[in-house]
This record gives sequence, structure tokens and C-alpha cells, in this order.
Amino acid sequence: MSAVANPHEAVARIAHLSSDVILSVQPSLGTDSDFSQHLRRLSQKNSKSLVSNRLPDIQIVRQNADPLLSVYEPLKQGKLVSVTTSSSILLQSIPHLYRLAHLPIVIHVSLCQNPYPDFSEISSIRQCGFVFLQSETLQEAQDIALTAHGLAIRSGKGVIHFFDSSNSADDAPVVAESQELVKIIVEQKSLQEVQARGTEPLTLYANSGDVATIVDNEISMLDGQREELSVEPQTSPRPTTATNIPSAHESTDSASSSSPRSSSIDSGPGSSAATSIDVPNRRPVTGSDILEFASQIWTVIARTTGRKYNAIEYSGPQDAKSALFIFGSTGVFVDALEDDNVPDELSQIGLITARLYRPWIGGNFSAVIPSSIKRIAVLEQIRKKTTKWGPSFLDLLSSINPTLGGKNSASLVGYRLGYVQPATARQALRGIFQNLGLSTPVQNLSIGHEASPPHATSNIVVQQPKNESAYMKILAQLFGDRLYVANQLAVQNAGISPAIATSPEFGFGSLLARIEHRERFVSEVEEAIQSHDFITEAPKKWLSQWALNSKNQSKVNGLAPEIIARLSTDGSPLSSTLLSNKALFYQESHWLIGSDAWAYDLGNSGVHHVIASGANVNMLIIDSQPYSERIAADSTRRKKDIGLYAMNFGDVYVASVAVYSSYTQVLQAMTEADQFDGPSVVVAYLPYNKEDDSALTVLQETKKAVDLGYWPIYRWDPSNESKGQPAFSLDSERIKQELQDFLRRDNQLTQLMRRHPEFSANLSESYGSEVRKLQKRKAKDAYEQLLDGLYGAPMTILFASDNGNAESLAKRLGNRGKARGLKTMVLAMDDYPIEDLGSEENVVMITSTAGQGEFPQNGRSFWETIKGAGGLDLSSVHCAVFALGDSHYWPRKEDKIYYNKPGKDLEARVSFLGAKKLVEIGLGDDQDPDGYQTGYNEWEPKLWTALGVDKVEGLPEEPPPITNEEIKEESNYLRGTIVEGLQDTSTGAISASDQQLTKFHGTYQQDDRDLRDERKAQGLEPAYQFMIRCRLPGGVATPSQWLQMDAISSANGNETMKMTTRQTFQFHGVIKSKLRPAMQAINKALMTTVAACGDVNRNVMCSSLPETSTYHEEVHAISKRISDHLLPSTTAYHEIWLKDDTGNKVQVAGDAVVTDNEPLYGPTYLPRKFKITIAIPPHNDTDVYAHDIGLIAIKDSSTNGLSGFNLLAGGGMGVTHNNKKTYPRAGWMMGYVPASTVHLVCEKIMLVQRDHGDRKNRKHARLKYTMDDLGNEAFKSKVQDLLTPLNITFEPPRPFTFTSNIDTFGWQTDDRGLHHFTFFIENGRIEDTASFPMRTGLRELAKLGIGEFRLTGNQHLIMSKIPSSQKPQVTSIMQDHGLLAATSSLSGLRLSSSACVAFPTCGLAMAESERYLPLLITKLESTLESLGLRQDSIVMRMTGCPNGCARPWLAEVAFVGKAYGAYNMYLGGGYHGQRLNKLYRSSIMEEEILEIMQGLLGRWAKEREEGEKFGDWTIRAGVINETRVGLDFHDNTAEEEEDEE
Repeated sequence: MSAVANPHEAVARIAHLSSDVILSVQPSLGTDSDFSQHLRRLSQKNSKSLVSNRLPDIQIVRQNADPLLSVYEPLKQGKLVSVTTSSSILLQSIPHLYRLAHLPIVIHVSLCQNPYPDFSEISSIRQCGFVFLQSETLQEAQDIALTAHGLAIRSGKGVIHFFDSSNSADDAPVVAESQELVKIIVEQKSLQEVQARGTEPLTLYANSGDVATIVDNEISMLDGQREELSVEPQTSPRPTTATNIPSAHESTDSASSSSPRSSSIDSGPGSSAATSIDVPNRRPVTGSDILEFASQIWTVIARTTGRKYNAIEYSGPQDAKSALFIFGSTGVFVDALEDDNVPDELSQIGLITARLYRPWIGGNFSAVIPSSIKRIAVLEQIRKKTTKWGPSFLDLLSSINPTLGGKNSASLVGYRLGYVQPATARQALRGIFQNLGLSTPVQNLSIGHEASPPHATSNIVVQQPKNESAYMKILAQLFGDRLYVANQLAVQNAGISPAIATSPEFGFGSLLARIEHRERFVSEVEEAIQSHDFITEAPKKWLSQWALNSKNQSKVNGLAPEIIARLSTDGSPLSSTLLSNKALFYQESHWLIGSDAWAYDLGNSGVHHVIASGANVNMLIIDSQPYSERIAADSTRRKKDIGLYAMNFGDVYVASVAVYSSYTQVLQAMTEADQFDGPSVVVAYLPYNKEDDSALTVLQETKKAVDLGYWPIYRWDPSNESKGQPAFSLDSERIKQELQDFLRRDNQLTQLMRRHPEFSANLSESYGSEVRKLQKRKAKDAYEQLLDGLYGAPMTILFASDNGNAESLAKRLGNRGKARGLKTMVLAMDDYPIEDLGSEENVVMITSTAGQGEFPQNGRSFWETIKGAGGLDLSSVHCAVFALGDSHYWPRKEDKIYYNKPGKDLEARVSFLGAKKLVEIGLGDDQDPDGYQTGYNEWEPKLWTALGVDKVEGLPEEPPPITNEEIKEESNYLRGTIVEGLQDTSTGAISASDQQLTKFHGTYQQDDRDLRDERKAQGLEPAYQFMIRCRLPGGVATPSQWLQMDAISSANGNETMKMTTRQTFQFHGVIKSKLRPAMQAINKALMTTVAACGDVNRNVMCSSLPETSTYHEEVHAISKRISDHLLPSTTAYHEIWLKDDTGNKVQVAGDAVVTDNEPLYGPTYLPRKFKITIAIPPHNDTDVYAHDIGLIAIKDSSTNGLSGFNLLAGGGMGVTHNNKKTYPRAGWMMGYVPASTVHLVCEKIMLVQRDHGDRKNRKHARLKYTMDDLGNEAFKSKVQDLLTPLNITFEPPRPFTFTSNIDTFGWQTDDRGLHHFTFFIENGRIEDTASFPMRTGLRELAKLGIGEFRLTGNQHLIMSKIPSSQKPQVTSIMQDHGLLAATSSLSGLRLSSSACVAFPTCGLAMAESERYLPLLITKLESTLESLGLRQDSIVMRMTGCPNGCARPWLAEVAFVGKAYGAYNMYLGGGYHGQRLNKLYRSSIMEEEILEIMQGLLGRWAKEREEGEKFGDWTIRAGVINETRVGLDFHDNTAEEEEDEE
């Protein structure tokens, strides 16, 4: 059998075997308790409970979250419940303990070591009605834990088993428990009675009157049931037999004790033994019954194992005159008394402990101890004694004092027991018994000391989860030295446990004391003003002003620094006295910090008292329950809405905030709370399952909760009403029902709707789960009504579509069915009421494949329901399934099961439920010549044949689907119906055609993919929003423009700015109603968005080049010239976006010609997007090889000015996974052109692409394919034909050298003596977080109004042209906001990394990118550190899809999203951006990524040559083959994709 090493493991094993539900109370969700690690290991081994033959349900609860609330529900269901916890929860749980005492629950308590066990945590709750059992050794922990479960089941009463783990720290491991013995103790008859009780009503707070009862003759009946045991003893060599449950009256003389000391007296019978009676009578369980049950259990244990236990344990001589009774840690005294060299004066001492602490059976005690004992020293390990006589002293007094019913006349002497070191144990014993031997012993002496044992650690761990530190950091940023947190963690409070010190009661009391302290300080200042004890008179003047304004926050905080300075200068004793409390010169911001644990019982938690007090106190209460767990939460826990509760008081400031939703709103709420004169409550959302959850997980949960109204963002300021302003301010768009009801009562909702009519639909909509069901029914009923007048067989077509293909097929099939006379209905699977499926006649299901063989989002609920619907009868349904997938998407053999898995699973399931096949499943494969259409074209005719409509004649011709080219041509120069779409308030979206056209205007329609599933489940359309991209040639903005962009992100976006890989600003989260205001604000900043996207020339990039400003200005001017020259000429942009409310046009940036003519583009513009960049050697920081046109600036050697450009053409990054007809391509060198004519050359290259690019296949429409189709030289010839009339020819390229394509961070000084600082902006995201106020810092720098801001092609930022005179001021602002540290302390890998946006806004993303790459790099940095590679630069890029926005195909290492959590890995790109990489591994996840990277980095560190870059090494070492041209990209990859077998 296995060995058990410590008491927590022993207890956990017994609880696991004897329980249906185990409540594991932990210090925090991310911190194991002493029990939880063992419970988790047992669950992982699939160890089953012996009482249910199932895996016990282990529920983890934080110790400060009123954990015992969670036991009521399983107890109500008749389940056996046990709790494993430290003693820290006991006092706060007293109300529950009184309620639970008559229910069969077992609570295993490990006494907290703080710094040594305090047994008052047990004695304080001794009268709660529970049975209390104590174990002292490791073996006892196992046996007494089993006893506890047996007692609870047999008696129906609650049992608390407590122990001090340090007492058995040196015990040798013991043999694991016998399962046969456990089965006997937890016997079935009593177990069934417990389970039957579960049907009885159980109330949570009201007294249900439930009392544990017993049939009067039950004990005797059990006593008579004899069954032989066949369990071998575990410690005794002699086999024994025993009855199932022997009586306490039976002798157990042959048994040996499990304690280190040997017991010499058997336990006697209880003071009132139960007897049999003729008529069974149910009565309450008494103390004697408990003793009898325990004795029976211990007799079984003794006969089975040879280990003996008694209610009162006595060890020592039978003729002892003196004895120790210890209620505390016994080990040190047992060791001292059993030592072979024990002194004579200590050898005749007896030792007494209570195994059964409650109920206390006084008669049992008198029967156990020898009559020779005349004096007993009572040692109680209680840290803070609150009464003269301890509880154990009084227990013994009642047991032995004849006047109180006792039978022994021994005298008692009480002692308070502290920590006793083993080396001083004998000395302590001598002191105890010397005092005991006095004629008049001194009572209540202290033994030992309160100092912490050597190397002792407390198992009370009150930690602040690292996620929650976000709010603490914001408080510190806002209030600095003024911040006073009364219940701050880690602050030492003498004699107060950490659990109590962090409670609202303690904190509130501390704040009141602090407030009183300041009032006394004000009086002291007033007295000081009247004194003559200052050396100078200067302090008095300042102190007088301060005293007059002592309650005026702004004034006293302004005066405080000056007063402190004056007093310091004065130097008198009086000044020193006042300075000893100098913090009180400030008006402090007083805060209490709490968690959602405070929401479970407002009255008892102290929150009510704070709110009702009217005191000027602020509370920050952090709620961590994830939105996704709101339904699964235990309903009996009755969590309160503290914000709503506080608002009902009327005179309390209340704010609901979420830092991952709106950082700005958090700042505003905390500032307002501080300024409010009265109680303030800020409830802050920070959802997590574990305290170390990633920021991404917290962000996603927050967005769901806020978007769907579960966590509304608002502020309630009653003081506003006196100013004529509304008290309530809604900062999010949805509110939940309870808050809505409150606002209606207060007439606030009506006011709110008037102020924000666009919110009305959301605000007035009830928040419920029935909405979705009603919508499904309504949609289907409407369809059926339309079909009522039609004839023919019905055909219901259900689709699940991930990218639109399955939906298009379904709709096309529906139209074709109608043409053949069928009554067709087409619905998304999740929109179909599945309860109707069994009544259908013909059902066709079309599904694509998402992720790792998963259903698309709009079919997942349908699949989950049908998968679990065992009773669904489809025997009358005829069914057909067509599936869309990619047989090469998951190339490994073991992953082939994912190919078309949803369709295959669906067909198998409906067949299992009885559906008849119309035709065999059809499989569409993207690898077929015509993609999925190949399989579909074979499958559809078979369906018509099966339905008997294959011979229909005269079918109408189907109109071909509208193409992008037709959308452009019919748009009237990009107008379309955009204006009408913007005016439609019934939806947050615009039409599909307009979505294509708005790209030309610089905006994409998107939706928040983090919220898709939840919004769909609530019956809401996707969270539509728009991305706006600016056109900013060369990436240069003025400080004024920066401030305006910053303001736009707050007013119209999601409070962040994105600096893109194309050197421009991008805004996300712009809803439709804010599109025009945002566009107008951008143009007022003398910027524009026209042609930032779409099939036109987009933003022209240019190297940032901070070291030579003069040269940069020349080159930058060329980028602007090219951009303006190639700008579209349509007036549509001005008409749609830049008219004011009266219809007048407003100022527009740029030099667009206002005509309805496109001399360069024509009505259909270009076949696809067109990109131009300029690189200035030696820096290829704009990836000049990756663009349609790449210009390499050539400097004139004589003037050091710009001469011209080497011109590359045909670069491009877009690829489609598993489509080898698509590939990335590096630009081809066409030659050199002068700077004066380069804009014309760019125009002619674009015109050749306009006229020869592929307009039928958009995946083949980029310039790179045109050049490969024509041939490089042929393409160049066509361009030259257009240039010749202009007297322009390509000259041979000029020499140049690139040394890097990453940015140079930190300070640089240019040729004019101006300074430039390059900031590292990870993946280009400008935002404020609690730990890094980056956006605020950059805003403060822009307010200086100096220099310019240059956005780099690597998504970073340069503050340029800073004069030396202002550099110190700039540096100071950087330091204050962490901008210097954020740039200087990063690894070379991180500084060289880049990622696209991907989730949650990009509709093309297959995997995370911007939000994941930083986490991946963090996990690699320890490897870099260990290999000495921390400062080495490796160009690593990540994208969420293969379209290549972050230009991954040129990186040394790239990860390209394949499915959520899975990436293709590419190696071998050139460090200077000059060489494409190649596929190394397909569809790998994080664990494999880390393993591969660690191996490759280790090899590179050992094998690289001097200065050899990682990408070059991978090729030289044979890790990957070199990609020489784009057409070779898919050849000779390291991992060949295999055909399906």
C-alpha cells in the first residue's frame, strides 16, 4: 500500500473516500491550501468515493468568500459534504456553524500557524453544537478523520475534526487507509438515512428547526448485528475479528494506542448508556449517544488495526500524583516525558488530552484519570486570553469538583501555553510542576513565549491577487502620498490576524481612528499657533492659513509642502513634534479595499455599517466572478449587488467600473469618489478564474460582461442634483434589469433616455434568456407563413457557416429548390427551434469546418443540443448532409480526423436518432480543382433525384454573384448607398456592398469577436463597429495632430490608438453613429482617411531616420508627393463625411481635386490594393522588399542630399493557407530613377497593374502575380513604354547596403544637434494600463508642443526634433510615466517583434496575434537569459491569418495563425528583410512552439559563427531551405503536407 506523509494528505484521502462533495477552502484561487494539492492529485488519478462510487465533486472556494455558504445546496440534495480548511474561517462562520450543527457535515480544520497555533479558534466556537474531535499525530489524523465521517453519518450531526500539523511534522509516513475499514465505518444503513434526509426542506438563513435525532433502541440494535471482519491489522501482527459496530462496553485491552504515549486506562461507558425499549421512539441525539457511536467506531478500528482511541486519553503512571491536561500542541511535552533520560521529578507525571472535545462528558473524564492524581496543570494554548479562567479549565472543574457534580477532588492550576522550543521543554515542565507543588500555586502563568518558532510560516495567506493590483496602482497614481488604505495587506497589526485586519469592520474602525487622529492634530496645530515655542515666526503664518482651511482638500494639500518646509527650517522641538505627523498636513484620501466576498452578507461583513455611517470613507470593492460563470454560480450564496444596495441609501456616491473596459472612466470615478463628501462605493470588475489568469482572459470576460449589461458601467453622484445635473451617468450601453428597475423608480431612466436616445432600445430591453428562444420561434413561424401558399414537398435547409461559403450554398440551394417546386426554408442552425426537428419531412444540413474540427459559431448550440438529445425521435425525417473542409488544413496523419469533422459527426448523430438518408454525405474539399464546388456539384444532383425533382424543365438561369468589380463600377465613384446605410439606426451594420466601398474611404466594418457567441445567445446582432485608418504619408504628425488623434480615440473609439505596420494611426471600436464625427475630427486635424484602404494606392511609407533630419525631410517630401499624386479624385468622400449638419462642406486635408472623374483609376479603380514604401539605407525599417513598389533612397555623394531611388516592384505578402497558387514575393529590382520623376514612375507602374492585373480572381490580383504571369522583363517593358514619352528611363541600380530592419531605441542626436527618442510601443498599441500610463505620458509630451511625432514601420514611435534646452523636461515626463524604463529594459527578441491586430476585431483572423505574441515572448525570455541571448536581436513576427499585415514572410521566425491557438511556423527570413522564409512546422500550439524554439535557440547559441544572424544560421545549419523567389515559397519545406489516407 502507498504511504501517507503528512496529516493533510491523510485527511484529504479520507475525505475523498467518504464524501460526495468536498469544499476545498483556499487562501486564494491561485494558491493551494495544505489540503487542495492532495485532493487535486486524487481527482487526477480518478479515485472514486466509496459512498457514491463516483469521483467526488471538489469545489474550490476562497477563504474570504463566506465559504460555508456553499455547503447548503449539496446538503439539501442529500449529499455527504466535507470541508477542508484552515482555522481562519471559523470565527466568521459562527452563524453557519449553529445552522449546520444538526446536519451530517464534516469540517476538517488545520490550525493556522500564525506564528504558532491558537486553539482559541476552536474553544471560541465550542458551543455551536458541533461534535469536536482532535488528532495529534499523523496516524491519528487518518483515523480520527475517518471517525469524524462515521460519526456524522451515524449521528446526523456536524463534526469538526481539528489538528495542529506542526505537532506531527517529524512523524514517519504511515500506511494508507484501508478501504475495507472505510466501508465498514461509513456503513450503508446510516448512509441511506442521511441521503433520505436530503429531501427535507433546508433554509439558508431562517431556522428550519432541524435537529439530529435517533431511534431510542438504535444503538442496541446495531450492537447486536455481528459480522466477522476479514481485514488484516495494519500495525498489529495478531489478526482480530470484530462486530460490524461493537458496543462501547466491549473490552479492548489487547489493543495498542496510535499515540506516541501508551494509554493505561480504558474508556468507560458514558454517563447515560442507551437501552433498548419495546416501542421505538425518535429523540434528539445526546452527548452520550455521540460517545457511544465514537466508542463503537474506535472499537472497530482497534480490532482491525490494533490502534486504540478513547474520548479522554490518559498516559503515564497509574499512581501519578500530578498530571498535565493540554488543550494545545502536545508533541514537545510527549517527547520530553517519554525521553529515556527523563529526570525523576518528571517521571511520575501523567498526561491528559481530550480526543472528544465536544460534547464534553464529565463523567467519562473522572472514570479515566487515576484517583491518585491530586493536582492537574491545565495548559491552554490561547494567544489572547479574554477571561480569567480558560474554557478547558472550566470543563475540568465541572468534571472533578464534587460541588459541581464531579467525582474527583484534584485541584486545578491554569496556565497559558505559548510556543515552547524542544530544547526548553524540560525547563518548562519543571516550572509548571514547581508552581503546581506550591501550597498556593499561582494561577494563569504563561509558559513559553509568543515569538515565532524557528523557520515557522503562517498558513494564513491573505494575498492580493496580482490581477487586482491594477486598481491599487491606479489609486496610487491618482492620490500618491495622500492615499491611506486602512486595511492594506501586508501591514503588521499587533495581535490581529491578517484575515481580520483586511476585513471592512477592522478597516472602518481604523479609518475612524485615523480621522479622529487628524482632528486632534488640527487642535494641536491651533495650540501651536498660540505658543511661543517656534524659533522663528514664519511657521505661524502658514499654520494659521492651514488651520483655517483644514477641511478644504485642495487648499490644505497645496499648503502642506510649504508648511513642512517651513517647519523643517525652523528646527524647534515644537516643529519636530508637528513634523512627526507630517502626513496629516494633507487631506488624505481614505479607502477600504475589499473583494466580492463582502457581497455575500452585507450586514455581517461591515459594508452596511460603513455605508450607513455617513462617514467620508471610500470603498473599492473588486468583483472577480467571470461573466461566463454567472449561471453556474451557487444560487444559495445570494451574492448582493453592492452598488445597487448603496444607491438605495440616497446619500452615497456609487460607481461601477471595469479597468479592462474603460481606464478613463475608472480614473474619473475614483476622483469623484474622493471629492464626494460622504460614503463612496466603487465596485470594480476584474473577472478571473485564477489569480494568475492572463490579461487577455480578463479582457475577454470583461468585454462580455459590459457589452451584455451584466456589469454596467455607471456613476451615481447624489450631489449633482443640487447643481441641477442628473445623479446618474451611464458610461456603457446596456444595464441589467435590477438597475433598470431602480432607475425607473427614481425617474433616472427617463432622463437618461432623453440624454442618450440612441441607447433607448438597449436600456428598455429586459435582460433575459427567453429573448433568443422567442426570436427563433418568430423567424420560423414567419417562414412557414410565407410558404403556406406554395405547393410541393417541404425542404428545410440548415447551415452552419464560418466564412460565408456554407451560407451561400444553403441560400443558393434554397433558391434552386423553389425553382423545382419545393417549399424551402433556409435558416442558420442556431436560429432553428430544435424541438421542431422531429416533425420535419426533408432536412438538408450544410456545415463548414472551424478551428480544430469544430462547428462554426452559428451552429455550435444546435450541435450541442442534438448531441445530448437522446430522446429526440427523427424516424420520420429524411436527411442529407454536405460538409465543407480542407483535407490539407491539418497535415499530420493523427489530425486527419478533423477534415470535415462537423459534417461527419452531424450525419452520424442524426442517423443514430433515426433519420433516413436522402443521399450519402457530400464532402467539399478546398484542395479539389474547383475547391468545395467540385464535391458539391457531384452531390446536389443526387439530392434532386432523391427528392424526385431532378427532371424539372424550364429552370430559370441563376444570376451570377455580384463581384467586387461590379460593386465598384456601379458605385458612382465610391458612393454606393453609404449615406443611407449610415442613417439606418435599426442596425449597427451597413450593407455588404457598402462594406466594400467604405474601405476606399478608410474604414472597415468589423465586429467584436470576443462577444459574438454571447451576443448571439442573447438574441443580439454582432457587436458591429468600425476601424478607421488615417492616411499619413511617411508617418509624420505634429504634436497638435497627436493630441487630436488621442482625443478622437476617447470620444469615438475604444480609448486606444493603434500605430500600424504602415506608419499610420488606426482607431478601433468606432460605432456607426460615431463614424462621421470621427472622420470630421480627423480632417480638422489636417489629416484624412481617404484611400487609406481599398483598391487604390494606400498610405506611402518612409523610413523614420532620426539621425539625419535634413535628409529625412527631403525623402519625406517625396513620400508626400507620391501620395498626393496618386490620390483618388472622387468627391464622394467629401459629400459623405465632410458636410456639416446644414449640408455645407467643411475643410478637408490634402489637395484632392473636387470632380467626379478618376483620371488615374477609372470607375473600377485597381484590381487590388497597391502599396508603396521608401527605405533609407542602411535601415530597411519599412520592409522595402514587401511592397508593390519599394523605393531605396540613394544619397548624392557630393551634396549628401537625395539623388534618386532604386526601384523594386512586385513585392507582396498576402497568402491563403494550403493554396499553393498564392505565395509571398519579394520585390524585383527594376533600376534607378531620379527623385524628381519618381512619382511619375510609380504612377506608370500602377497603371500597368490597373490594365493587366487579374480582375476575375482577387486572390491572384496583386502586382506580384501580374509580374510573374507576364515575366519581370516583359512587365518592365510595358512600364518603359509609358515612361518613354516622358523622357524617363530606368538606369542601372546604384549601390546600397542595409544593416537592419528594426528600430534603434532610446536617444539619438541628429546632424542639427536636435534630439530624438524612439519609444518601444509593443505591437503599436497606445493605451493606458494600471501599471503603465503610456498614453497619458505621450499626451503630456505632445502638450509641450515641440518637435514632431514619427510613426515607424515597425509600429513604434519617435519623438523627434527636441531642442537641447527642453530635453530635461521631456526626460522628466518620460520618467514620471515609465516611458524610459519601458524602452530600456527589454530583451532583443521583444524589441524586434511585431504583430498584427487579429482578434478581436479583424474578421479574417484565425488566431490571436497582438494579444498573444507578448505572452509567448515572455515564456521564451527565460530561455534566452539562460543561453546568454537576451540582448540578441531576432526578428519575430506573428499574424492571425496568412494575409500578412505584419509582413511575417520576411521575418527570421514567423508564426501565422491557422486556427485558434494553432500556428504555422516559418524560418529562414533575412535579418535585413531581404529574404523570404519557409514553412517549418504546421498547426503547432504553444507547448510545441516553446519546445521547438528552445531547441533551436540552444543550437544557435552554440553553433553560430561570429555575427551570424538567426535566419542565416537556420539555412546554413540545414534547419530550413532557402527561399530564393516567391514561386519557390512552397517548395522543399521542412514539413511536407501529406494527402489523406
